[in-house]
This record gives sequence, C-alpha cells and structure tokens, in this order.
Amino acid sequence: MALSLLSVASGLLLTPSAVRTPSNIMMTATLEPKAAAGATGSSTVEKTVMKFGGSSVRDAERITEVCNIITSRIELGEKPHAVCSAMGKTTNNLLAAADMAIAEGKVDISVIRQLHADTADTLGLNDSPAYKEVVSLLDELERTLEGVAMLGELSRRTRDRIVSYGERMSGRMVAASLEKNHGTPAKQYESWDLGLVTTSRFGDAEIEEESWAAMKAGIDKIPKDTVGIITGFIGKDAKGRITTLGRGGSDLTASFIGAAAGYDEVQVWKDVDGILSADPRVCPNAQVASEVSFEEAAELAYFGAQVLHPVAMQPAMRVNIPVRVKNSYNTEAPGTVISEAKPSQRPSGCDLVSAITSKSNVAMVDIVSTRMLGDYGFLAQVFDSFKRNKLSVNVVATSEVSVSLTLNKAIDVLSKVQSGPLNMKWAETQDIEDVGLRSVIEDLSDVSDITVTPDRAIITLIANVEQSSAVMATVFGVLKELGVQVEMLSQGASKVNISFIIPGDKEKDVVKALHACFFEDTCLVPMEECEA
Repeated sequence: MALSLLSVASGLLLTPSAVRTPSNIMMTATLEPKAAAGATGSSTVEKTVMKFGGSSVRDAERITEVCNIITSRIELGEKPHAVCSAMGKTTNNLLAAADMAIAEGKVDISVIRQLHADTADTLGLNDSPAYKEVVSLLDELERTLEGVAMLGELSRRTRDRIVSYGERMSGRMVAASLEKNHGTPAKQYESWDLGLVTTSRFGDAEIEEESWAAMKAGIDKIPKDTVGIITGFIGKDAKGRITTLGRGGSDLTASFIGAAAGYDEVQVWKDVDGILSADPRVCPNAQVASEVSFEEAAELAYFGAQVLHPVAMQPAMRVNIPVRVKNSYNTEAPGTVISEAKPSQRPSGCDLVSAITSKSNVAMVDIVSTRMLGDYGFLAQVFDSFKRNKLSVNVVATSEVSVSLTLNKAIDVLSKVQSGPLNMKWAETQDIEDVGLRSVIEDLSDVSDITVTPDRAIITLIANVEQSSAVMATVFGVLKELGVQVEMLSQGASKVNISFIIPGDKEKDVVKALHACFFEDTCLVPMEECEA
C-alpha cells in the first residue's frame, strides 16, 4: 500500500488529540500553579495525596504494606491523605453479582464477604467499629441485589450504587488498620462528604466545577494529625445519587483532590517501578523513565501503555502539580515524575526518545475522493460521518483528496470496498461486525473509494520532535533492515509523538529493534547523533 501523505504536509493536521474528546472533569476556573517537584524528589514535598490501586490493597498483607508506606512517608515529614481502590478483584465480583441477579434472579456475594472477613480477621479488626460498618455495607449490598433480582431490572444508576461498595469497604479497612496496628490517627471519608459533586451521567460521570472550592474546604476540615482515607472512583450528583467516574476514576479522584486542595504532589502507587520505556513483556530490558511530561504520559496511555488515563491527569495539569508513579511492591524505586516539563527543557533534553509503545489489532481505513481535486467540504464530510457514527479514530493523515486513519477496533474486512450502489451489498456479505463502519461506507460511497485493511499495529515513539530528523533516520534504517514497510505516518499535534502503521505481525519485532537502538545501545544500524 502506498505511503499516505503526512498531515503536516497538507497543512491540515488532524491527529488523535484533535479528533478525540474524552472528558471526565469540567474545568473553567484558573488556579495559581505550584512549582513541580523534581524527579529525584529534591524539591520540598509536604502535603501529598497517595493513591493505591486494587492490587495494592488486595488482602491483609498488602493493606499492612500500604499502612507501612503511609507511616514511612509521615516519618519523612509528609502529611498524606490516601485514596484507595476496592480490594483486589472486588469490583469485578460486584459486577458479576449484579449480572447474576439480573440474569438468574440469584444473589451471591459470598466471595466478597469472605475476602473482607478474612482480611479483618488477619488484621485483628473483627471487633472494630470499622468492620461493623463493612458488615453493614455488605448487608445493604445484598438487599440492593435482592431488589434487582426481584424486579428483573438493573439500571446504570443501580449498577453504580452496587459498584460503589468496594471502595467504601476497602477505605474503612485501611483506616482501621492504620489506627489499630500502626498507631496513626486515620479516618475513612466518602468523597461526597468532602465536597465531590458529579454530573448525573451514571457509569461515566464528570466532576462538577463547584467541587473545586468544596473539596478544598472539605480537606481543610480534616484534623491536621489525621490521615484521611478517601473513596476514589465514586461520587454523588446534585440529587445525592451515587455515581462512578468511569475508567481511571480512582486516579482522577486523587489528582483532583491534590489539585483542588493545593497539595505539593500526587503519588499513584501501582505494581510497577514507574513509567517504562516499553512493555517489559516485549522488551525485558525496558527502563524506568525518571520524568515525562503530562502530554507524553497522555500520548503513552492513549497509544497502549499501561499508565495513567489521560483524563486522570487533567486536574494536575490545570494547576501544574506533579504526579509521581511509584511501586507499592518496591518502595525504594524513585518512580516516574509526570509534570509540565518538555524534553527540551530537561537536563537530558537531547535524548531522542522517552518511550516506545504500540497498539495491536487496529484497522487502517483509506478514503480517496472520487470528486474533483480540491472538492470543497470533503474532509468535513468524512469526519462528520465518523462523529455521527461514534467511531473512535486513533491516527490521521490527510492530503487534498484523501484521508488515511486507524480505528480502535480491527474490522475483519479482507478486500477493497468499492464505491457505488454495490458497496453496501458487498459489505453486508462480509464479516463486518461494526455497524458504525458500514454506516460510514454508506455515507461516503457516492464521493469516495474506501479501502479497509485489518490486522495493523500502531507504533508510537514518545520523542523529542525537535530532533525528529535524527529519530526518523534511525527508525527508517531499522525498518529497512527488518524489511518492514510503513503504511502510514503521522506526527501528533502535541509535538511529543511520532506514530506509524505497520503490518500487525511485525509489531513485536519492530518494538524490540527500536528499543535496542534508543535504550540499549545495540542498534541494527548506525544511529544519528542528537543535535545540540
């Protein structure tokens, strides 16, 4: 397939950041930015918000370790609050229980009850007020599920309520363990009691603007010597109904609390040492990045890396509070600091590439106009169709008469889809499961030829684009050595990523080879020098 023209060349730069608009937080007001802490933590960090994911609080052993981490940060002079996810696989188990109630009319939360009972027993919390509250929540959960089973209905609102029990129980366990077993004053707080108000979009709610001032006031009311253990991922709307914040909701809660309260740093504790230069399953020698920018972290997440969801970083970006990714299983690792600093502004600003990531199983769509050269409104018509049919686009490259783009979901289409009346008849006989794409084909069949190529991969380099010539010289040299053809190429409007499309079966080989060049000094080809 011919190489699509770069969107930069046409002057019509349409990239993922231009066509995707995820948002879980409404932001209009301005706050004074805070100075970012350095990657080594040399800047003063006093007030922090620490977020612990489900794997970090999965059982009594991990809760004990989380409590050790919190107390150790206090000993270092920090004044932390913490946001805790539901224990282990509790959220999945809650959803499974809801599905069973609606599908089979049965209620079974025995696995969830047993996990929390065993944890309380090991931590010595059986007689604590906190565990009695957990048992009360479990009973309430059971009654809710009985209602679902009896009515045979499960609304998004009820599903959010069911899911919320996981965070509400884990926070109580952590707070009680901190107090009883570590001698640290702690109290569990529901996020809505501290001022978090959301929209009423159940399953994917947004944080309302009024929450900024309310959360700051709520955090300020927590006693100075008390660690607040705050529920993440959930909130309440203006009518007092429980909502969930969707993907990355716990990270978003921590980021929002830190930003609204004017804290020094948000720490997200995961099960990795930080943001890695590549997927360690593909590149065993992957390295931890000491620091990345907010834009770099967002692009990494969007193009497949398992880091913070882009939405979760928005509050921190708003007031420039650094976010540090740490490993709760390896507390000595310095982690990765995410801040506003660009590659060229860092001491190591001449590094060519910060990280490499990839996205598998995507479909590439080439749309070529059959009208006159420069036909007015062609690009607008193309993207209006994709928007109307709710198809998420990853990478885009344009010329005056054509558009090449990739879709999140690979479509099993193996031949060229011709324009004209036979177009939809042909499409209906194929295994095209995505109705949205079929609708796009129908919309555009009178003005374009469309080619859909499945089983492609997006390789993304988070790079210093001021050194893009040196980066791409190495990339194309490696691809030539591997015999891999680039089918599409785009430099993002964020100016931190370079993405290209290749056959899916070459994905791992290319990632390994490029990582060897930029991070392991074992390149297949002579590398270009970074220009000072």
